[in-house]
Amino acid sequence: MEWWKFVVLIVGGYLVGNIFWARIISKIKHFDIQKAGSGNPGTMNMLRNLGFFTGITTLLLDMSKGFVPSLIGFYLFGGASGNGYVGLFVAGLSVLIGNIFPIFYKFKGGKGAAVVYGMFVAANPVLSGILFFVGFVFLLIFDYASLLSFLVISVCTIYEAYALGLMSGSGNVLLSILLFAIFCLVWFAHRQNIFRLLTGKENKVNFMSKLFKKYKKLRKGERHSLIEIYRLRKAKKQELRKQEIG
Repeated sequence: MEWWKFVVLIVGGYLVGNIFWARIISKIKHFDIQKAGSGNPGTMNMLRNLGFFTGITTLLLDMSKGFVPSLIGFYLFGGASGNGYVGLFVAGLSVLIGNIFPIFYKFKGGKGAAVVYGMFVAANPVLSGILFFVGFVFLLIFDYASLLSFLVISVCTIYEAYALGLMSGSGNVLLSILLFAIFCLVWFAHRQNIFRLLTGKENKVNFMSKLFKKYKKLRKGERHSLIEIYRLRKAKKQELRKQEIG
């Protein structure tokens, strides 16, 4: 493995991690996400403050931060027939560090859950797809996004460690270190969420209300339109009656 490949992935991945789509989108909408809610430039804070579709857009873009560099790292290191997973996890870890400790934002960044999930999509798209569906249902029922992040990332980490033979001790030591570092960093970034969950003070997402908020607004607008039409018709009838009497 050439050293320059590590340099490209580490430096490139870290710089990609410094891109915060939540900041970009909220700026376009003339809104400062860092002064709203938890202040975290991430998916759930965007969803709480700017609505369902904005939150989902942020999620997909943040996932791409982890997915694209990880996929590049995978093929740069020879894919499945070479040391592809080393490249994949090196890139994923680099993006995660850039996301949590961005140099362009005074080392104050996000929590990296979407980035790591994007990395796992590149590593195992089938498992990630199943977990996305299960996670969606989980969020509808429980409304705790941080708990969902812990569960999804834990399941993905354990499965990848098992699939790559790391749990049996027969796998690559470097892979074990990379995967363990990613797992620990995500939990470290969510340490405040863990404390709030344990003390019962964690914020809920209210996912269902956000999902149907736009629909309710539309229905409300339709009701107002119908009421307005009814009032105009009533006023017209009264005017015609006055003309007949006159």
